[in-house]
Amino acid sequence: MLQLRPNCECCDKDLPPDAADAMICTFECTFCEDCATRRLKGTCPNCGGELVRRPRRPAAKLQKYPASTERVLKPQGCAGG
Repeated sequence: MLQLRPNCECCDKDLPPDAADAMICTFECTFCEDCATRRLKGTCPNCGGELVRRPRRPAAKLQKYPASTERVLKPQGCAGG
């Protein structure tokens, strides 16, 4: 099950479970759409994988299967164009 991490690893923008602009790679590294497309050009800086839109968990399932509260942040920011 996806962790649904709560923030962008680059800019620390909040990405709640229902965020339409959350992007992930196959290792669940999480970025906002702006960082994923503008800075990272659609490629995860951690694994080199493709960044795609993160699916949204139905609200009715969030109580039983809550989103992660662990924030992951690159203190040096993300490299990119």
